[in-house]
Amino acid sequence: MADLQVSKLCKQFVTAAETLRVLDGIDLQLAGGEDLSIVGPSGCGKSTLLYILGTLDRPTSGTVLLDGIDPFQLSPDQLAAFRNKNIGFVFQDHHLLPQLTVLENVLIPAVANGTPSEETVAMARELVEAVGLTSRIDHLPGQLSGGERQRVAVARAMLFRPKLLLADEPTGNLDFENTQRIAELLFQLPKRFSTMLIVVTHSQWVAERATRRARLLAGKLQEVS
Repeated sequence: MADLQVSKLCKQFVTAAETLRVLDGIDLQLAGGEDLSIVGPSGCGKSTLLYILGTLDRPTSGTVLLDGIDPFQLSPDQLAAFRNKNIGFVFQDHHLLPQLTVLENVLIPAVANGTPSEETVAMARELVEAVGLTSRIDHLPGQLSGGERQRVAVARAMLFRPKLLLADEPTGNLDFENTQRIAELLFQLPKRFSTMLIVVTHSQWVAERATRRARLLAGKLQEVS
């Protein structure tokens, strides 16, 4: 059984003028360690799909199962805990807290559970090393380059070794050199923990780094070779 199973997923928005069907019967399956890139024109629903898979938005119809669990059947508190443990996010903007160090920013997902354990701190340090920022571990975001800040965001997203990592235009604000570095991390680091990765991108170069590739158009997701 796939670790992520998406079946007949639909999302529509109702306005005074019309009903806009953004996602129209999306089917998708991923197993642990697999990666998928999704491309498509602006406004086609790529981010909407990612937000639903990340449980930040709800579908109009259809199902999402992550490790056999339908997160949309959980209570709000259960859903928040499920999301924090099982899903990691990397956005176009790094969303680091400026007053916290690199290590402290990586540990943010653990703060919701109280004081991070020694094991969690050790994991955070391991991830900082994995993204090549050991020498910057006590630096503040304002002392880092744009590429370095995004590397911190990748490390933070992997803190709990999530089952699913979602990246929404993760290189959109970066030059090509940093795009290469972030893409390398995104397509290698999750495999160490059998994490599934879905990357939404406008960059054809980034999209082609993925093992599986798909295009979202007119509400339909079609895999391409």
